[in-house]
Amino acid sequence: MNDCTPINMRDPANGSKLAPSYGSFLSRAIWIVAGATLLIFLIFLSTGRIRLSQIGIQMFGVFAYSALIALPSILILTRISVLFTNRFPRLVFLMQALALVCTATIGTFAADLVLQYAGIVRPGGYWIEIREALPFSLVISLTFGLSVSTFETLRYKLQAATLELRTRQVEQERANKLLVEARLSSLESRIHPHILFNTLNSIASLIPSDPKRAEDTVGKLASLLRFSISANQSSLVPLAQELKIVRDYLEIEATRFGQRLHYQISVPAALGDIQVPPLALQTLTENCVKHVVAQSNQSTSININGAQQNGRIELTVTDDGPGFSFADISPDHGLGNLAARLELLFGEAAHLNVSRIGEKTVVAIAIPAGDLK
Repeated sequence: MNDCTPINMRDPANGSKLAPSYGSFLSRAIWIVAGATLLIFLIFLSTGRIRLSQIGIQMFGVFAYSALIALPSILILTRISVLFTNRFPRLVFLMQALALVCTATIGTFAADLVLQYAGIVRPGGYWIEIREALPFSLVISLTFGLSVSTFETLRYKLQAATLELRTRQVEQERANKLLVEARLSSLESRIHPHILFNTLNSIASLIPSDPKRAEDTVGKLASLLRFSISANQSSLVPLAQELKIVRDYLEIEATRFGQRLHYQISVPAALGDIQVPPLALQTLTENCVKHVVAQSNQSTSININGAQQNGRIELTVTDDGPGFSFADISPDHGLGNLAARLELLFGEAAHLNVSRIGEKTVVAIAIPAGDLK
């Protein structure tokens, strides 16, 4: 009977009001009227006011009392709860009790009029019926109405606490999502200078000796930068696009190092549509060029491989370098940047590992082939 739901309470998930619907109110009214009818019938039966030989007529009378008292009580108590529960929490119970006294009294007078017009109350017996029925109506209305109202008030408090908790959870999830997106954008923005400055150094070394190759390299650099800028709009790109950028980058560096740099890419074409973080393989390749090829006077090989198994994609970059420990990598390093991006995108489902196999150093990225976390 007492919904107690403030008008401005809304579900944070979809913004809809948590007020009761028409169907909910109608269902509640039917149950309350039925319960009140049964309760009054049993009380009247136990006190001898109902004769078993006239159950049909007596049941009609009981239903008239229940409907004319219970329905107005539902409407008035709900209105009182909506308007005054939050404003006057200590007076709501008293206001509801006074409202029930009024509805019980008026409903009893109205029900006896209906019964008189129906011929159930004998002529001249209207006031006698009022005196007999009114005490029962007051006691039953106050007992039944305040009990249901108290239950609904407790239910409302539980609903309000649940709503507040849900709202806080939604706000926290939104804040976490914004934080992750901000951190990811910050990490991705650091990638551009690495590509630009290293590639410009390669072009600068070509201009005096081979202007044509320098021009071709500028074209590859333009392609590389276009990809880098467009990739910043998305956290994932197809592996085929990533491999094209890696080839362009290695061709750029090959113009700088000549026969000192050899590379081979062995990634199945079937993996071309797999989504990977942009510039992930390029970061690993750049690390090899910077710390192995550039630091050695000998011929150096870089091998890039890819495979899929058990729902995971593993991409590896192998070089002839002396190796290093990933624990010594700082967060500002290219590999540290990549590790942070993998964690933000995939959580614990992705790994970046460094290992030694014979005389080779292998850096491997393992990511799930499905959706993000």
